[in-house]
Amino acid sequence: MTSPARPMPTEAASVDSAAAPDSSAPQYLSLHLLETMVAVLPVRDENGMPKAISLGGDLRTMITSQARRRAERTYSRNRANSGDGPLAGHTMGLRTREWAKITAAALEAGGWEPGTALATAKAVLSGIGLKFGDKPNTADLTKVLLFAPENAGKVLADRLLEHRADVAEWADAYLTAQDAAAERKAKAAAKRRAPAKDRKEGRAPADEPRETGGETADEKLPGLPKELRSAVLTALAPGDAIDIALYGRFLAEIADSPNVDGAVQTAHAFTVQPAEHIDDFYSAADDAKLDRRNRSRANALDHLDAAEDSGAGMTGYQSLISGTFYRHAVLDRHKLRANLKAAGMTAERIEAAAAAAELEVVDAFVNSQPRAKTNTTASTGSLPKLVMAFDGKRPFNYGLAFENAVFEETDGPASLAATRRLLAQHALVLRKRDDISPARLLTYDLAVERLLGEEAANDRLPGVEVDTVEELTRR
Repeated sequence: MTSPARPMPTEAASVDSAAAPDSSAPQYLSLHLLETMVAVLPVRDENGMPKAISLGGDLRTMITSQARRRAERTYSRNRANSGDGPLAGHTMGLRTREWAKITAAALEAGGWEPGTALATAKAVLSGIGLKFGDKPNTADLTKVLLFAPENAGKVLADRLLEHRADVAEWADAYLTAQDAAAERKAKAAAKRRAPAKDRKEGRAPADEPRETGGETADEKLPGLPKELRSAVLTALAPGDAIDIALYGRFLAEIADSPNVDGAVQTAHAFTVQPAEHIDDFYSAADDAKLDRRNRSRANALDHLDAAEDSGAGMTGYQSLISGTFYRHAVLDRHKLRANLKAAGMTAERIEAAAAAAELEVVDAFVNSQPRAKTNTTASTGSLPKLVMAFDGKRPFNYGLAFENAVFEETDGPASLAATRRLLAQHALVLRKRDDISPARLLTYDLAVERLLGEEAANDRLPGVEVDTVEELTRR
């Protein structure tokens, strides 16, 4: 591996550098990670099978970016809400279909009648454009997930309680009109099911309005008063929820509700070697059957009944995967600050929140894992083989360094071969571009640590090794 053209920073220089990033830092923080997972299934398709993609002519196991983003977002949210990590004390978001229920509970806590609280909350949310499920088990759930500050239900309930009389009057009118529209719709449906002769003659009951342009003339529901609509939109706005600023949200159902283009980009993870899938046969014991069988063995006279208690209680197959995965994510520092500014933060708060958010993003990237089959595979206990972080004026994805799959028969252990490729790739780009920084490198693996030491001793390490997650954000 050739040496970079620019002098590499020493480890001491890295440790003594500024403690937190700021708005003067390069726009993008690129994160790259290698991790080896054994006999796990962190994500699966609709058939319960591992997800896979083809790259370089070989099938690779894949962990989707959606699974990774959820793991990282919920990891950070749980830490912040428990008072742990750099985002402790900051507002976080909640993505759910249950905002009507949450708002109704807050209304009841504020003294609203329990019998009407849920209907009122649903009417208000319907009034801004959200739709609810059609089945009994989804009737109180919005049809789409809504990502909003986790205190949005309480904030919305407080606004409704402030204007309780006006809200109750409007909600009564809205619900009455909604019931009337539903009745007309039911009559129209019955008419369509009427005998062919009646449909041909166009007869309809006297109290049923004729359809015009696909709608009945008096089907329009009363609109939400402007002041109330503004209060609802304000409560559901992204606000200062840090994870919404990081991961974004899109809500097409409410035209005047602000969407957020997230500051974090996440790539699908994939194995550096060809996919390794197995269908693991398992059998589950029936404790009651085993107890009877053990008792029958103690009594020779019961041997004829023992046959009924033979065999497993249940058998089946589960798919499992193994391999070394390459993961990549990017933090757009400028976009993060723009989102926080749009939320109304002061310049001082923006810098403090952005610095904390960057530290948390890196921590979540390193330490979080999708939680599928956590108990049966202990997958969340794994640590990365290598984490590489560097700054740039644009994102850098090194996924194609693994276009040619690693074959352990010729290349040796996949994690070490992948580490060599990743280091070589960064050294190449670093030598040819001036819009990228040397890397900060973190490992929890003895073999990789020895490799990094050898590369540093030979002046071939395209960066500096660090010992903590926090140092990955230092410049």
